[in-house]
Amino acid sequence: MEDDVHVSSDQIVTEFNTYEEFLGSQITSLDLFYLEDEEVARQLVELGYRGSGEILKREDFEAKKQAIEASRLANRMHQKTLASAGKQLQDTFLKALADREDDNRKGNLNTIIFLRTYNTRGQEVSAYIDFAHRLQTEDWELYFSGRKKILPKISDLSYYNWKTQRTTFSPTPYYQVITDNRDGILFKNKKDRKILNVDPKAQSPGEDSVRISVNSSIYLQVALYDHFSRQKT
Repeated sequence: MEDDVHVSSDQIVTEFNTYEEFLGSQITSLDLFYLEDEEVARQLVELGYRGSGEILKREDFEAKKQAIEASRLANRMHQKTLASAGKQLQDTFLKALADREDDNRKGNLNTIIFLRTYNTRGQEVSAYIDFAHRLQTEDWELYFSGRKKILPKISDLSYYNWKTQRTTFSPTPYYQVITDNRDGILFKNKKDRKILNVDPKAQSPGEDSVRISVNSSIYLQVALYDHFSRQKT
């Protein structure tokens, strides 16, 4: 029974812009005939003496109205922060990133992208990219809209130019780079301190992590390492 009242209250707040409009909807023609004053009729409805439906207190109406408006605003603001929102994505890789954008922004997921492609000079380059960090430092609407190509950078976790053989390693706010490992490069998540092994031959990329190979019509090779981060206590 309480659930029915709650739903009805939400419907009232959604239907009427102001509390006065709601009170007016409760007044019958008979009320106006006897009272001859609409304002008095509204006051009696508010006090619970008149009304043809559920009586909702003014403070409850205002509180629900503010909560609904706050939720709408939050949703609009959230949609604006998602660079992939509303984009018609054709490439499987970009679709996969769009699926992960929200969780990486919220910190529920820390995705590392392995990307191999050609740079603007036609040189083959590859990198391990901290997706969450790049989301914070770049305008990804350019990438999701197709106006710009995702390219490895020397500021990424790991960068390699296959022609010049230049190699760089750079930590990010989310990952530490471990290079003195005999089995290859490792990444340590700074939030839960779990190790992520990006060796494709490894039996597992590590605890709370998965590796996914992704086909792409734009890039030579793509793999995603999803780490579901948890705060270590």
